[in-house]
Amino acid sequence: MRNDPKVIRAWCMYDWANSVYSLIITSSIFPAYYQAVTKNPLNGDRVHFLGFDIVNSVLYSYTLSFSFLCVVILSPIFAGIADHLGRKKLFMQFFCTLGSFACMGLYFFTGENIGWGLTMLILATIGYAGSLVFYNAFLPEITTAETSDKVSAKGFSFGYIGSVILLIINLLMILKPELFGGISSGTASRISFLMVGVWWLGFAQYTFWVLPEKRIVKSSEGHVLTSGFKELHKVFNQVKSMATLKRFLLAFFFCSMGVQTVMYVATLFGEKEFHLETGQLITVVLILQLIAIPGANFAAYISKKRGNIFTLICIVSIWVLTCIGAYFMQNGNQFYMLAVVVGLVMGAIQALSRSTYSKFLPKDSEDNASFFSFYDVTEKLAIVIGTFSYGLIENLTGSMRNSILALGLFFVAGFYFLYITRKSIKDETSVN
Repeated sequence: MRNDPKVIRAWCMYDWANSVYSLIITSSIFPAYYQAVTKNPLNGDRVHFLGFDIVNSVLYSYTLSFSFLCVVILSPIFAGIADHLGRKKLFMQFFCTLGSFACMGLYFFTGENIGWGLTMLILATIGYAGSLVFYNAFLPEITTAETSDKVSAKGFSFGYIGSVILLIINLLMILKPELFGGISSGTASRISFLMVGVWWLGFAQYTFWVLPEKRIVKSSEGHVLTSGFKELHKVFNQVKSMATLKRFLLAFFFCSMGVQTVMYVATLFGEKEFHLETGQLITVVLILQLIAIPGANFAAYISKKRGNIFTLICIVSIWVLTCIGAYFMQNGNQFYMLAVVVGLVMGAIQALSRSTYSKFLPKDSEDNASFFSFYDVTEKLAIVIGTFSYGLIENLTGSMRNSILALGLFFVAGFYFLYITRKSIKDETSVN
């Protein structure tokens, strides 16, 4: 039964559970900690890794690119097995467990063992992104087209609230160590990584307990390990024949290059360009999260009045201006101001993109896992290109500002494809 409040609440609780990874590991405490422990008086911000001397922030960007490349390769394999067995929830649990234990493993990263730290980061990223493939596939199964925008935004809101609660606790540990036995800021940071894993795994159990599993077992043509790629190819062929969905996915692809990269490197940008302290950086991220909650819900409200694509065009326009503004920023106060703007559009574009995609899917499709696997592969491939481009441009030019400006070009491309998408569906009032 769709639109069951209990099921929807359980689905949203997984956002509450796993968003602490996105906020604390990828956006705030871990990047700041990584920057601190990989610096030294002799080499500055350059580290020695696998026989290469490389800037620490560039290595970080490349590591993220590699992580999501692994997700791009692994997701179809596991999605194919899940479809064959009819067990989306089982694989969601597997990736959740992998990611949460990898976060706990980051407790042992001290800077000297950079290989261990990056390995745990890769595994945590794979666990996070892999679980979302199956999590997102449940959305069209538990909602109707009329409620998907609201439920998608509600899920992101749960995630923002839950992750902010844990971030505040971790921030107190770092800034007020006397309240926690006088621990060092480094130890407080490492404890926060441990807490992320426990929080993620613990709260996810409610989702796994309540969320129903539609046990539709599909016969696989050929080997089960390759069936996922065959399903993606099948979806790709379907997408090619669906002009509106194809244009929207192109817009989503380019926008994801920008949005996801900004989320992953914003802390590094603030530390390198404006020399902000760890506490200041975490405060910026906290602002992002708190502003993102009303941003996501306001976008859902506007989309109800004016349509999804119109709303997304407005949001992407703001992203373009934001990238230009970031290039010309001169001080930390301007960075804080820009964080408010980013927060408003960050949650909005993520929630609305997910629900808009679900509306474009074939009606009464029993193949949601494959369609959302394709959606997630598209997003993860965009992250691979976005983060790699960011690191490469910084490595070649020596400036993160040039990398930020390049992200603006991705948003311009996304704007163009959204515009032609809107033009092609003017008569489809359920979406436009």
